[in-house]
Amino acid sequence: MTDVTFYRDEALPFLEAKRCHKSDLAYQKHFHEEYSIGLIDEGETQAWCDGDLWRVEKGRIISFPPLILHACQPAKDEEWKYKMLFIKAKWFAHLEMPDINRLQIPFLLETGRNEACSMLLNRTMEALTRSATPLEIETSLIELVHKLVDKHAYDLTLEPYGIMETKYVNLIKEYIHAHYTDRITLDTLEHEAGISRYHLIRMFKKGTHLPPHAYQNLLRINHAKKELKKRRSIAEIAVDAGYYDQSHFIKAFAKIVGATPQAYAISV
Repeated sequence: MTDVTFYRDEALPFLEAKRCHKSDLAYQKHFHEEYSIGLIDEGETQAWCDGDLWRVEKGRIISFPPLILHACQPAKDEEWKYKMLFIKAKWFAHLEMPDINRLQIPFLLETGRNEACSMLLNRTMEALTRSATPLEIETSLIELVHKLVDKHAYDLTLEPYGIMETKYVNLIKEYIHAHYTDRITLDTLEHEAGISRYHLIRMFKKGTHLPPHAYQNLLRINHAKKELKKRRSIAEIAVDAGYYDQSHFIKAFAKIVGATPQAYAISV
């Protein structure tokens, strides 16, 4: 039995995700043009990579750089579920992230760092599959890569926060305030601020205690609250505020406000 689903966002052409459930299929030796980062959700697989053989259990993360020959053979008579992110190499050039060259060699992540990285990979996948904003998807991806390559990484924050950091944060905030109903991307914010997206996220989180996509979402929710008081329809407000659809809007609203848009409208 084979069940494979691919996910993409047209605003993020450098990223593709794959969710796979297989019980009767082994891959032949192959390579990808992209960086590949995978997480085993169920079962166990034997991974051959450039002459080496690795045992990859449930919950482990494995990574292959571009053009590295590899193959995976699921354990006999076991259900095998995994998810994989494929990231084009040119995307990494924009990060200016220390230690990024660690992704140039294949690796099986050590157990001690697996939990945090698995959480971030799942967060990235979840954001992509529910059609979250490009800003949220790419921010989650950068946080994952940061955690993968930096053994001492805890969060994308900076210890010092001075005049220059304040300047960049204010530039980003001003842009988000002016365009919060748009599908803002990190590429756009990087261009507006004049700094790499990696440093941009670090500075913004340090200055506001939120990543840019969460800040944008709060502006959208506050806009929606004002519009609900005008007795506009929920469907119209969802589109006007920039949400993918009404369902996404209702979930986002309830998560912040603690009530559905309908309940809020009735109460005011």
